[in-house]
Amino acid sequence: MYYSKGNYEAFARPKKPANVDLKSAYLIGSGLASLASAVFLVRDAQMQGDKIHILEELALPGGSMDGIWNEQKGYIIRGGREMETQFETLWDLFRSIPSLETQGVSILDEYYWLNKQDPSFSHARVIENKGQRLATDGQLTLSPKAIEELIAVVLTPEEKLQDIQIDQVFSQEFFKSNFWTYWATMFAFEPWASAMEMRRYLLRFIHHVGSVTDMSSLRFTKYNQYESLIRPLVSYLESHGVQFQYGTQVQNIVVDTTGGKKVAKRIEYIRDGNAESIDLTADDLVFVTNGSITESSTYGDNNTPAPVAEGIGGSWKLWQNLAEQDTAFGKPEKFYKNIPEANWVISGSITFFDDKVVPYIEKICKKDPRSGSIVTSGPVTINDSNWWYGFSISRQPHFKAQQKNEIIVWVYGLYSHKPGNYVNKKITEATGIELCEELLYHMGVPENEIADIAKAANTIPCRMPYITSYFMPRAVGDRPLVVPGGSVNLAFIGNFAETPRDTVFTTEYSVRTAMEAVYTLLNVDRGVPEVFASSYDIRVLLKSIYYLNDKKGLKDIKVPWLFSLLEKYGLKKMQGTYAEELLKEAGLL
Repeated sequence: MYYSKGNYEAFARPKKPANVDLKSAYLIGSGLASLASAVFLVRDAQMQGDKIHILEELALPGGSMDGIWNEQKGYIIRGGREMETQFETLWDLFRSIPSLETQGVSILDEYYWLNKQDPSFSHARVIENKGQRLATDGQLTLSPKAIEELIAVVLTPEEKLQDIQIDQVFSQEFFKSNFWTYWATMFAFEPWASAMEMRRYLLRFIHHVGSVTDMSSLRFTKYNQYESLIRPLVSYLESHGVQFQYGTQVQNIVVDTTGGKKVAKRIEYIRDGNAESIDLTADDLVFVTNGSITESSTYGDNNTPAPVAEGIGGSWKLWQNLAEQDTAFGKPEKFYKNIPEANWVISGSITFFDDKVVPYIEKICKKDPRSGSIVTSGPVTINDSNWWYGFSISRQPHFKAQQKNEIIVWVYGLYSHKPGNYVNKKITEATGIELCEELLYHMGVPENEIADIAKAANTIPCRMPYITSYFMPRAVGDRPLVVPGGSVNLAFIGNFAETPRDTVFTTEYSVRTAMEAVYTLLNVDRGVPEVFASSYDIRVLLKSIYYLNDKKGLKDIKVPWLFSLLEKYGLKKMQGTYAEELLKEAGLL
């Protein structure tokens, strides 16, 4: 497996790998990483579909990529996905998946056209004081000290940030900035989260520093992620004969680690209450999605909070059983244990059935939620909320079956250890009605109207105990490599597998690990597109300095290291040179 860039590799089709007809594949879990792996097995490794087996614990595919109508509860969305144009492997995948709505076009085509026609743009990224836009919204408000701290983190080698928290490398000056508000609430970072992952995010998305205030760089699906992305993937795979086996909880994969090799020998699982197993040879490839952020999710209703689940769940138990066999298989306990209380745990799906809330949405978002256009373009953060509450409204309808009178709003709170501002409870203790009431209060709905509107709506609380486990402080080796050293037929995929440079909690990471796993185990002779290299582009770096300083030119920037650089070389010496051209293009001159 090797990395590549450019159209030469991107448009090429690899030859059929040697001996692929002798091999079969077992994929544990049916989330995006697993489904993507199956597509790459079919499309690029040219494996016959009937030799690919997907084993899923639940009764339907998709993993954390969800969105469902539940007859007892209503519409449920645990979370959303923010995507961008530089998700290289994701778009490599979906260029090959046919649309279920428009004959003759791909999901990528459909997605591209939609986001050209209806681009993302947030008219109010942060609000306070009952629906008022933050006065400094649109500015990053970073002090010179905070900017120096950002640069210092970026320049620190990853191995020196092992087991370090974000709040151990930044001062309070940084956390008071709008940049932190935008960054944390867009990506779900907490002050206790991994500084190593924060560094990766800064490098990976440095080209978006200028648009983090208005979300204009984001791209969104037409419907929820399950209907827009998962269903087309499943349809493609089923059309190629890929086998799906639901209701199957894999307990363990027995691996022979003798002789310096790692060979998966047996899959042990429970199906319909019965213990069963599959014996494996070296030609039977196993792709494991280890761990899950939505494992042990529970749901409440209008009158009931989401309960606490018991136990750690099947995906974590499987990873633990694997890790006990070899240290190369990672340390799952670093991610699922000791998660701080000041953490995102609860989200909510609110369905409004009338127009009473529409004027308040329009006042904040400057969009009619019934127009069919994207409404919030990602989260609207409530800055003076004790829960650090936020809401997001996607294109409506968000579900194909959604009725014209229905508006679906997704809410979440990054802090679970404080009582709300209107509801005097922690968010973990709140019923669906109370989640809705807290939102209405912060949107500026008169307090004498809040109770009636909230009771008329349907709100489903969802408790996800591991939703931010990706961001737990970690060290090198805590996550297994996609293909551990010496592995003959075992690969790890998804956001708890280790691949360099890319960032977790993204669809791109899931698909990238899937492609790397398939290409490595089957020696597919085509490059895996490298992580978008914006941090190596001097134009992007200069532009980031401009935006980090709230669009100031060089003469107005008070950063000591930059001054010393200018004094050494002098602006006059740059006149008429390529350097001056670059500085002008970045807005610094």
